Amino acid sequence: MSSTLLLNSDASPVSILPLSIISWQDAIRYLVIDKASVLEWYEDRIVRSEHWETRIPAVMMLNDFQKRKNIIRFSKQNVFLRDMYLCQYCNIEVNKKTATLDHVLPISHGGITDWLNCTTACSSCNSRKGNNKKIKPKQTPYRPNYYFLVNRRLKLGWEVPHPSWNNYLTLIDK
Repeated sequence: MSSTLLLNSDASPVSILPLSIISWQDAIRYLVIDKASVLEWYEDRIVRSEHWETRIPAVMMLNDFQKRKNIIRFSKQNVFLRDMYLCQYCNIEVNKKTATLDHVLPISHGGITDWLNCTTACSSCNSRKGNNKKIKPKQTPYRPNYYFLVNRRLKLGWEVPHPSWNNYLTLIDK
């Protein structure tokens, strides 16, 4: 149905990697238990119970500050973000649906799934490489830090379900 952007008490998103979005059900819970206050509403989306009705929050701000975690976890999406969705073998841009995770040293040759052995590849390059350990990517895989990935994420932008989100997401850049 709808998701809600969750902001910290300083009006910035609680998390950028991934963006702090909660379900509309959690947003209603936060509202009822007074954990957060609503900044923007979806005008056309209403939730009703037998004795109560409310619009669904589009943007909420926590009442208490939540400390940010500056630790990044290894994930396919974070590897794709590190490589900016470019195939590291043919340098062609791939999208979220066509990007594949390639092991530089194949698992069959003792490779592991971590930052230093995984890279972004298009499906044709990944198939062509197979379990060949002699084919190397143009850029050696590395472990990025949190701020590097945040800057990459900011460059890509967001698809926002409600225009009011832009008011709060543009504050990150400044």
